[in-house]
Amino acid sequence: MDTVGASVEQELAALRERIDAHNYRYYVLDAPDISDAEYDHLYRQLVALEAAYPLFVTPDSPTQRVGAKAAGRFPTVRHEMPLFSLNNAFTREELDEFHERVLKLANRDQVTYAVELKIDGLAISLTYQSGLLSLGATRGDGAEGEDVTLNLRTIRSLPLRLRQVEGQPLPDWMNPCGEVYMPKAAFEQLNAEQAAKGDKIFANPRNAAAGSLRQLDPQITAGRQLDMFIYSGHVRGGLPFHTHGEMLDYFRQLGLRVSPYVDICHTMDEVWAVCEKWRTEGRHLPFAIDGVVIKVNELALQQELGFTAKFPRWAIAFKFPPEEAITRVRDIVLQVGRTGAVTPVAELEPVFLAGSTVARATLHNREEMLRKDIRIGDHVLIRKAAEIIPEVIRVLPEKRTGTEILFTYPDACPTCHSPLQPDERSPLILCINWNCPDRLKGRLSHFVSRNAMDIEGFGDVLIEQLVDTGRVKDIADLLGLTRSDLLALERIGEKSADNLLAAMTTKKQNVPLGRFLFALGIRHVGKEVALLLAEAFPSLESLQQASSEQLTAIHGIGQQIAESVINFFADPATPEVFAKFHQAGLTLLLPIPGEAVAGPLSGQSFVITGTLDTMGRNEAAAELEKLGGSVKDTISKKITCVIVGKNPGSKLEKAEKLGLQILDEAAFLAMIRGYA
Repeated sequence: MDTVGASVEQELAALRERIDAHNYRYYVLDAPDISDAEYDHLYRQLVALEAAYPLFVTPDSPTQRVGAKAAGRFPTVRHEMPLFSLNNAFTREELDEFHERVLKLANRDQVTYAVELKIDGLAISLTYQSGLLSLGATRGDGAEGEDVTLNLRTIRSLPLRLRQVEGQPLPDWMNPCGEVYMPKAAFEQLNAEQAAKGDKIFANPRNAAAGSLRQLDPQITAGRQLDMFIYSGHVRGGLPFHTHGEMLDYFRQLGLRVSPYVDICHTMDEVWAVCEKWRTEGRHLPFAIDGVVIKVNELALQQELGFTAKFPRWAIAFKFPPEEAITRVRDIVLQVGRTGAVTPVAELEPVFLAGSTVARATLHNREEMLRKDIRIGDHVLIRKAAEIIPEVIRVLPEKRTGTEILFTYPDACPTCHSPLQPDERSPLILCINWNCPDRLKGRLSHFVSRNAMDIEGFGDVLIEQLVDTGRVKDIADLLGLTRSDLLALERIGEKSADNLLAAMTTKKQNVPLGRFLFALGIRHVGKEVALLLAEAFPSLESLQQASSEQLTAIHGIGQQIAESVINFFADPATPEVFAKFHQAGLTLLLPIPGEAVAGPLSGQSFVITGTLDTMGRNEAAAELEKLGGSVKDTISKKITCVIVGKNPGSKLEKAEKLGLQILDEAAFLAMIRGYA
């Protein structure tokens, strides 16, 4: 290697070491010592240097977290150290019985316990060899699990290389175990995005975490904001610690993220106090828990106590009884969504549960409702799944009086009376009438929403009036509304009407094709899929003529999405809707077929987040695209720059973590004016 190469390699190693040190302070110690801007600068230095010298890129570099899509199924791997499940306790008496068994087997009068939270997530086994992450696997059956290493690498709090503990060599082989989870805020955001696409809604954060970790495409996992805590492990070649608490401290020094909520207790009264504390305060944590784990703190005693055929004798999980309430089903109604899904919803006698009053609970679908045998008038036991989504657990048949009424699913939509039909791919029942008033109201709300056409002023009440009065019969009618149409509505004055018309006039000019496709509300076509379609087809006309084979050839688009797109364009009403859009003056921002837009920003990609004072986001996107830039909806390491307005939300945080360039509105305006 020449002198220049050696110098570059040393500079890269020093940069990675500095970034890893800052990541450790940020994720593990929760004590960052540099600003976000300084961190961003370091990260961009590393990205630029690695791009210039790709031969010196290492697998453990902070830039190498997201890898290529996996092919087929995840390989099965055998755990070198089996992962045991825990026996459960539900009462103080059962905890005392566990304690007495430990004392008897240990032949002691007193034992110290480490008490930690039982995170409601997915158990994971990791392998580090000479300090480098080499394998990450799901628990599976305890003996074998699935190799999900590529997806685990996307979790930013998980180090790809362990830190050196002063005075100690890194272990040759180490097997930390922990729990991957999805924070509550990320769970709510994911479900909102899934609902907007008409896709599966996750029942709780644990299911969402499991589904996210088993994605074949690490890019999807990387966008799901997963996190994890390490709670146990094995170190080959001797342990530099003697208690469970010391082991967690050692793991923390190595750069592994360990829960800060660990108590060392010397009596069962202390253990019980911790259990009671988290039973009442656990709902305020940013992640879901379903109990507390109690472990003998002394590792030598753990080894002495050993295992039964199923469980360790030295540990037990105290499971919280979920907060539940009994109420009565006043009625069962059907709710028609914009994608046509007809969902049964229980209207309940209001009851206070887990911090809020619950008056409605989804029954998910007809099959679930029939399985639970839920009837109008029934007394039911309800809870909040992961303390978020109200759900009916079961009926209380002993409270039935004989006056309860079976709910009969109709053959026709309750709103438009069109025939209902089952979905071939799910237990959903669908209204197939594209112009169903309830579907139309949902589509209109979606059409004007922030991530779609971003037209301000059209609230649910106004949309309901427009549909109920017949002034809007499809989404294209919205852009064709006149001043007199709006003034004829209740509580719409001249100023409000003029503001609405001005907003529509602005937002229907030069609409990026991807944004328009998302705004149409095609089933299964969310923001990401809409962008993929817009990038693959240079015009709306070419997309309309696309075959199933052409669509499924696009990475990220499967048969279900392809069928949905084809069915949308094959609908006899679609040409008329597009004709109305044209008549209303809608113009799409399209690339020149076969030719990239030339300009000073060619090859650069941007994300716009938050509210800009001087222009709407569609206008800002149009300005960037005129200069040759491309505008994306999703943060990734491929993004050149993020334009940030007021209230930017989680995208700013993601951009900062990825070390992307960030411009405020003033800097953005200065940039585009500089190219004018």
